[in-house]
Amino acid sequence: MFTSVLMIEKALTSADVEFVTTLHGDEPVTFHVLLQPRGDQADRLLRAIDDVALGELDEAAHERETPEGEDAAALGARALEVSLAALRAAGSAAEGLIVEDHPLDALRAVVDEVHADEVIVLTDPHYVEEFFHRDWASRARHKVGVPVLKLFSHSKA
Repeated sequence: MFTSVLMIEKALTSADVEFVTTLHGDEPVTFHVLLQPRGDQADRLLRAIDDVALGELDEAAHERETPEGEDAAALGARALEVSLAALRAAGSAAEGLIVEDHPLDALRAVVDEVHADEVIVLTDPHYVEEFFHRDWASRARHKVGVPVLKLFSHSKA
């Protein structure tokens, strides 16, 4: 049994689920999913810059509408439910939690607790953070003692 900690910021798409559940061939995988909703992360300006860099000008213009605080938590809980159900439907064991503060501290704790074999960070591109190596994957490589794989999520379900 292979144990992966999967860090996400929104519900997994069917393509995301297929990708992460087939990474290790036929070996069974248990996923421990950590979700921090996008609205609880970087400030609006950084999110808008990422949208512009991706050519998603409409998204950049609507960043102020991204749910934050309690609204983000409610959407995050639903996204986590959907993601866990999809992973289970694909034949993997899956459990998860919403991360409210300090995602890397939560990541390290879960990696240690479940004796994870790897960490998979599956998010939209965050060009500003990635350029300065301040994205989750770059920082996690210095915090956990297991391999960290950075993947970009598929936008549409």
